[in-house]
Amino acid sequence: MPARFQVDRRTLMFGAAAAVAAPVVGLRAGDSSAIPIGDMHAHLFFSISRQPASVRPLGKLMGEGNASLVSWSIVGDQPWIRPTAQGLRQHGAPKSGAATKWFTEELARARKHAEQQKIKIARTPADLDLALKGEPHVVLSIEGASFLDDGIDGLKAAYDAGVRHIQLVHFVRNTIGDFQTEAPKHGGLTDFGRKVVEECNRLGILVDLAHCTRAAVDHALAVAKVPLVWSHSSVARGASAGKARSMWQMRQLDMDQAKQIAAKGGVVGLWALRSDVGATVESYGDRIIEMAGWLGDDHVAFGTDMNSLGNAPVSSYGDLRRVVRHLERKLSAERVRKIAIGNYARVLRQAMEAAKA
Repeated sequence: MPARFQVDRRTLMFGAAAAVAAPVVGLRAGDSSAIPIGDMHAHLFFSISRQPASVRPLGKLMGEGNASLVSWSIVGDQPWIRPTAQGLRQHGAPKSGAATKWFTEELARARKHAEQQKIKIARTPADLDLALKGEPHVVLSIEGASFLDDGIDGLKAAYDAGVRHIQLVHFVRNTIGDFQTEAPKHGGLTDFGRKVVEECNRLGILVDLAHCTRAAVDHALAVAKVPLVWSHSSVARGASAGKARSMWQMRQLDMDQAKQIAAKGGVVGLWALRSDVGATVESYGDRIIEMAGWLGDDHVAFGTDMNSLGNAPVSSYGDLRRVVRHLERKLSAERVRKIAIGNYARVLRQAMEAAKA
């Protein structure tokens, strides 16, 4: 039987489940002026979990808040993770070919579910234009590129299958680089990791630095020819920066590195972890306004980590729509649009168009 692990009190058991087909539309009638929503990091699981794809299908989930550009992140190292008293930790390592097999099967299930839900997969800048107008699109992505331990050719195969967003590391050691919650082994990105960043740029895949160590972030920024993202977590407030007392604080970005990502044109996404952002949609909105004040309106976005966080203030796109309305009471429409969807669409476009250069 496939492995099981828990994320914030949620147990995820792996296995395919039937998807429920549902038609999807863009902005609802009478709501044509609403700003569409993007999310740089969200999950659906094919599992007997609290909210698997079979119970909470993608079309319904996105339709709750008129979300039109959602990164559906497949957890690439999921079978090799276990919960511990200190948080998620690696349990075993994938044998040759196992991570590729896992990723390929999960990706096929995700593609099938999107097709059944009549949701387009964002592959081109033209797709992003439609998403910005409110037509629902999903961005196929992966969290933890362990499948690339089987060879760099897997990157082209992922691209051909529709993947346009790749997070380099997660909770299982790989040949790409170091991650925040374990002692460094590589001193940042490996030579292979740098090659992965370069190949993503060549193909037109957005590179995601979430979970990377400081050194790995520095190495990626030095190599990348286009902006990168940190899809989810947050920026540590001054007093707590560098003084992590828990795993979630270890997952934050220090201010200087967040500003380096922004200086390269990149975007930092805010998760909906209650310990960090508070218990309400308003407190989540205020936290992202705070980050925008530090990094600039062009460099923050939603990265909810939806369906992977327990007791989160943003657990649906209906909740995220309420966040947008909260932002609209405090910011101009132009500023809200950037945060809500524009910034994610921009960096995806820049990544896609780099392949033409």
